[in-house]
Amino acid sequence: MRNIALIVAAGRGERAGGGVPKQYAMLAGRPMIAWSHDALAAHPAIDEVIVAIAAGQEHAFEQTLPHADFVIGGTTRADTVRRAIGQIEPADRILVHDAARPFVTAAVIDRLFAALDAADGAIPVLPVADTLVAADGGIVPRDGLSRVQTPQAFRFGMLARAHAAEHDGSATDDAQLVRALGGSIALVQGDTMLEKVTYPGDVAAAEARIEWETRTATGFDVHRLEDGEELWLGGVLIPHHQGLSGHSDADVALHAITDALLGTIAAGDIGQHFPPSDPQWRGAESGQFLRHAADLVRTRGGQITFVDLTLICEAPKIGPHRGAIQARIAELLALSTDRVSVKATTTERLGFTGRGEGIAAQAAATVRLPGNLV
Repeated sequence: MRNIALIVAAGRGERAGGGVPKQYAMLAGRPMIAWSHDALAAHPAIDEVIVAIAAGQEHAFEQTLPHADFVIGGTTRADTVRRAIGQIEPADRILVHDAARPFVTAAVIDRLFAALDAADGAIPVLPVADTLVAADGGIVPRDGLSRVQTPQAFRFGMLARAHAAEHDGSATDDAQLVRALGGSIALVQGDTMLEKVTYPGDVAAAEARIEWETRTATGFDVHRLEDGEELWLGGVLIPHHQGLSGHSDADVALHAITDALLGTIAAGDIGQHFPPSDPQWRGAESGQFLRHAADLVRTRGGQITFVDLTLICEAPKIGPHRGAIQARIAELLALSTDRVSVKATTTERLGFTGRGEGIAAQAAATVRLPGNLV
């Protein structure tokens, strides 16, 4: 059974404001479309995720999701889905989802696929809780009414036939077209996490629905002091008669913070991302390692909230350079300096640092990550 997910993201999203189509607007540190794309791609029952975008948005999409598959949609929602179906490889079942509903939960996907065992399509719904009033002021009975959400699931062949049939293009969701062709549609329980982002205030409401978790991880690094080397600490060149030796610029401070950040998202260590056996990193400036780790955190929707660094050495004295190191680390991480702590200590002349043979660094990083919506 091959299942695919199609995200409809060809709209202009002007009502949301912000100067960009809302699917590319930032939501808790990530482009809105990245939330639903990653949630659908992570679901074990979905084999492929394809995004339908508007002509002219190719660059914006590739900047947002550089490794994702996309097709070009049309001028209306129905036309976009019809065009997309014609461009993708047929499957057994297909989910169609609106990019303006960023938070897709695994439970809803499971319910939709289960309902397809006995129906041609399935849609998530929520009961109407508010009183409804018609244009003439009359009360509309809400008994039997539901609010329809996406994603919606269909047997692929049925949805393809529904979109190929003659219609006026006014359908606002795919279930309407399937019903018009005589197909059966099952209703499954929706989720308030699937509320649509339409207006500027909806972004703040969506962010408020995120359950954040705080993670802290540590990093540690050591390099030998040698004659003839430059001494880089925290991205700052320190005057000293010796420097640290290593494959890159051997900046123990930035290496330790890099490992701490990678640890917060369980992304391995610096050696996995920048192997010392790779000649391209010989003499490399360690700031790029730190920026890479920070980008990985932010790609996950994370926010770096605090970094704490301790340098361990007998010499040079760190005090005169503490402010410069703190400012440079803050610049690399796009943080204010009050979110970067730099400390120094000695080992009372014990061990290799006490003998002046090398410098060690220990770091801790704290980040906020969105809870697992999948």
